[in-house]
Amino acid sequence: MLRTLGQVRAYGLQDVQHALDVCAQDPVSNVFVAARILESGLLGTRGPLFGYASGEEHALCWCAANVVPVEASPKALAALSAKVVRRRATASSIFGPADQVLDLWGRLERHWGVPREIRENQLVLTMQVPPSLLGLTGDAQVRPARPEELDLVVPAAEAMFTEEIGYPPYQGSGAAYRRAVQGLIEQGRTLVRVEDGQVVFKADLGSVALGVAQVQGVWVHPRYRGQGLAAPAMVSVVEHTIAQVAPVVSLYVNDFNAAAVATYRRAGFVQTGTFATVLL
Repeated sequence: MLRTLGQVRAYGLQDVQHALDVCAQDPVSNVFVAARILESGLLGTRGPLFGYASGEEHALCWCAANVVPVEASPKALAALSAKVVRRRATASSIFGPADQVLDLWGRLERHWGVPREIRENQLVLTMQVPPSLLGLTGDAQVRPARPEELDLVVPAAEAMFTEEIGYPPYQGSGAAYRRAVQGLIEQGRTLVRVEDGQVVFKADLGSVALGVAQVQGVWVHPRYRGQGLAAPAMVSVVEHTIAQVAPVVSLYVNDFNAAAVATYRRAGFVQTGTFATVLL
């Protein structure tokens, strides 16, 4: 059995429902972790989820390549951070609600060193009314990607990741990354516009849980930028998602990406929270 630190322990299969209940306190903010819980089932004895309990207070921390706190007070973060340090030497990123992320990073920084970048103000944007009811017109050419279009989607996904994060999504073999992209397509969670055998717009429903779908990986081919394509395409993404996947659609975007923020607002999104991301 794993040793625990105070009120923190690794969660497993028997804790799935409780963990989802904690995430459900804020489904939009916590959809990433809720989706990973549903996907993994928290199988195994060294799973990536830690739980904290003290009286009526319950918090979580997803601890894998991405570290993500859930409903964690400073007291909970103090306990969870000790467990995170014991489990991992570093991670790719820490992200989630800004107050929790920045507090957690303050506790991990002396162990994990200088970050590549800290994005302290990322707008959490949400929609739950079909855009058509708001008088917004979508792009009829945006649709779910087809399995046979995998070879078209992978380069677009790679380009988006590299532009956003600053390095490619994999080193060496891209087989695992290709399988991840394929999985999204097979689930109907990648939407595209294709012209002349090339993806010119792409968006993924990267996390779906608790009635929320989080849009990730939004990308427009460089040759098509500045032509007004993105906003109608996002309208279609939201319309499809509300009708077919989940009643609430969310995403988060860097505050300094003025063009993207303007696009999402034109598509009907409104701010409902603030995230932060520490890139390591």
